[in-house]
Amino acid sequence: MNAKLSPPMRADARRNRARVLEAAQAAFASEGLSVPLDEIACRAGVGAGTVYRHFPTKEALFDAVILHRLQGLVDRARELATAEDPGGAFFDFVAMLTREGSAKKDLIDALAGAGVDVTANLVEVNRELREAIAELLVRAQNAGAVRPDLGITDLMALLRAVFLATYRAEGDEGMAGRVMSVLCDGIGARGQAG
Repeated sequence: MNAKLSPPMRADARRNRARVLEAAQAAFASEGLSVPLDEIACRAGVGAGTVYRHFPTKEALFDAVILHRLQGLVDRARELATAEDPGGAFFDFVAMLTREGSAKKDLIDALAGAGVDVTANLVEVNRELREAIAELLVRAQNAGAVRPDLGITDLMALLRAVFLATYRAEGDEGMAGRVMSVLCDGIGARGQAG
């Protein structure tokens, strides 16, 4: 039995969808999930019907924004997996995650599970991201840059803790950098107790 394919999206519909995603990304980043869909439509310069046609619920729009952002992180981690300096690549990626996480409420909400059901699409991209980070971790460990007793589960727990700590620290612009520095010192090979 053949699955019926959806017709290709018209060029103007693709542009409108892209504008909605861009506006939603900015709105979710600055205001979290509290921003109304009508506000996103206004920021995108489209009618509310256009938003609802592409994304019937706020959760569907949020999932699309997060899927796009997480896929970008997967792509970046995969690029760094071939870097000549595995330790530098790993710590650059951890620093980028920390900067992104402290600045983007939507990424924090997604990673912390802030009441939004994770769709099958996000489950898959989260798995890909975890695998890509694990590859960076193993390469950095093999290069002697990261302590060998740190597993991917440990690292992901530490990253979630950093995201949550910096998300809640409003008004302290330097906190994310300080926390990231302590994290990197602790997981670096020189931070291992002898």
